[in-house]
Amino acid sequence: MASQSQGIQQLLQAEKRAAEKVAEARKRKNRRLKQAKEEAQEEIEQYRLQREKEFKAKEAAALGSHGSCTTEVEKETQVKMSAIQGNFQTNREEVLNNLLKFVYDIKPEIHVNYRING
Repeated sequence: MASQSQGIQQLLQAEKRAAEKVAEARKRKNRRLKQAKEEAQEEIEQYRLQREKEFKAKEAAALGSHGSCTTEVEKETQVKMSAIQGNFQTNREEVLNNLLKFVYDIKPEIHVNYRING
């Protein structure tokens, strides 16, 4: 009976050591998974930053040419606006005088399509 009791005790101790080793292995596995996840996140962040930097460079190159087009169009617009303003100032009096002449000089006459029935 004593040998059976000793055998049971040894089995229980072996089972306890095995459970401890399994628990330790699980902890190591979880630590390694966590570490791998952190490393992957870091790599992903570095890759994202690199791609974002490349995108910004391409965007700046594309917008640089677009920006010069915009400034060119704005310059042309300013030139045209100044020409229109100049024409306005030059022809303003003449147009007003012609308009007033048409308003004040009324010549009553019969329209060409008017028919006298009678």
